[in-house]
Amino acid sequence: MESLTVGWIGTGVMGGPMCGHLMDKKGYKTLVYNRTKGKADDVVEKGAEFKEPQEIAKEADFVFLMLGYPHDVEAMTLGPDGIVQHMKEGAVLIDHTTSSPKLAEQIHEEAKKRGVGSIDAPVSGGDIGAKNGQVVAMCGGDQETFDKALPLMETYSKAAKLMGDAGKGQHTKCVNQIMIASTMVGLSEAMIYSHKAGLEISPWIELLNGGAAGSFSLEKLGPRMLKRDFDPGFYVEHFIKDLGIALEEAKNMGLSVPGTSSAHQLYLSLSANGGSRDGTQAILKVFESLNGLELPAQQDE
Repeated sequence: MESLTVGWIGTGVMGGPMCGHLMDKKGYKTLVYNRTKGKADDVVEKGAEFKEPQEIAKEADFVFLMLGYPHDVEAMTLGPDGIVQHMKEGAVLIDHTTSSPKLAEQIHEEAKKRGVGSIDAPVSGGDIGAKNGQVVAMCGGDQETFDKALPLMETYSKAAKLMGDAGKGQHTKCVNQIMIASTMVGLSEAMIYSHKAGLEISPWIELLNGGAAGSFSLEKLGPRMLKRDFDPGFYVEHFIKDLGIALEEAKNMGLSVPGTSSAHQLYLSLSANGGSRDGTQAILKVFESLNGLELPAQQDE
């Protein structure tokens, strides 16, 4: 295993720290690429070598992707210069991008023709989870390929589970985002209600997180919202993309998901008013606008 070469394409807010954990814990030769080269500086300083995607594909035993949108994944994997056609037989492609289930199935089939394993493995946990090596990976593919990839994914995840065949990882991420969307709406409404009722918010965040209302959003993003820290752990524009995928899949299955649809519209409103590059916790600003108020920023003690 010590002689393995790993490729990582997409070293942004989450991909960079995840790649860093893999390098720290395994010590494999690592090749990296990012469209904005400067965003790979941290892992290059750790010892990674910056190369073009096709060069990475030809050399690496495992290639990891963490890109922005499905069209980015399609171009990178299946396009005219796509990496799948350059990967060597027996190599494994792990796509951590939140993308479409159908595209994951297409990648799996094309990779299989070339003797390449493929896992769709979108993650949850945001920048905090990535920095702490504690993301959750939802995987789709065959058991043999998953078993080969798992020791590497465990270097930056607290849990990685095979949810079924190709595409099922992406479907599971849709489930994840559906739940988070309504949770963020509920958290924002709770904060607005609390403010108007004259309640101090910070104490109930700590108290309620130990009960039935507890969640990652309440524990991690609630305090950020109180400080009016809207810096991205996960970009609004990417969350809108994710919810769009979930809504399209729901439509294809003939499902009505009004909660997700409403949350999608609220996030679209946030984006239209300049919040596309904010973190998802900035949804609070939409509810402040609807109610003609703004919560005072809470300072660190």
